[in-house]
Amino acid sequence: MDLKSAIKTKNIPQHVAVIMDGNGRWAKQKGKMRVFGHRKGVNSVRQVVEAASEIEIKVLTLYAFSTENWKRPKSEVKALMNILVSSLKKELPVFQKNNIKLLCIGQIDSLPEKAKRELSEVINLTKDNHKMILNLALSYGSREEIVNTIQNISKKVVNKTLLIEEIDENIINNHLYTFTLPDVDFLIRTSGEKRISNFMLWQIAYAELYFTDVLWPDFRKDDFFKAIIDYQSRERRFGKTSEQIETDNE
Repeated sequence: MDLKSAIKTKNIPQHVAVIMDGNGRWAKQKGKMRVFGHRKGVNSVRQVVEAASEIEIKVLTLYAFSTENWKRPKSEVKALMNILVSSLKKELPVFQKNNIKLLCIGQIDSLPEKAKRELSEVINLTKDNHKMILNLALSYGSREEIVNTIQNISKKVVNKTLLIEEIDENIINNHLYTFTLPDVDFLIRTSGEKRISNFMLWQIAYAELYFTDVLWPDFRKDDFFKAIIDYQSRERRFGKTSEQIETDNE
């Protein structure tokens, strides 16, 4: 069955986020080092980026490296950073060909200089692309993002450039790393784990969640299309009743 043809073009999620999990377990099953799984996972990134672009998803956010990941063995962290740099270089022609704009959220200043330099270069070279945004969450943690947001808003209150009474959801949204992006419609997590892992806690408030047992290095286009079909089978009510949704759609 051609899964892509089963997708309804009028009900495509605008913003899809993916927690790419299972690289280490995949490598262990193969009797390899964890880094081997991370390298193989790059192929899955390419597959998902291409799949998202093909069905015209506007924003794809990938959880590439969390703030907690810095606690991993130094050798693994170094390897992950090297994979990031080499992948950005290799994928730039693909981004340009498919009109994909690269963005990044997180504590970017904590990344190694080489990774920061390569990331900045690719972001700059793709800044005018507009078919799809590929947003990498690097050295990212949602709690840290929220703390940063509160601090920045508080400074404005102290400096009297913002009144406490003016603080609302829009003000908070405008101080998040994702202030230029829409909220997440659909969150996918691979490897069978069923948790959020400090990822975009504010932005996924009304997102549909999808968990698959497929380990990230094995995740392919059809797995992504299968997830999108599942999303399209759901009724998103945003606090309303089914009857209200039906009336709104009439």
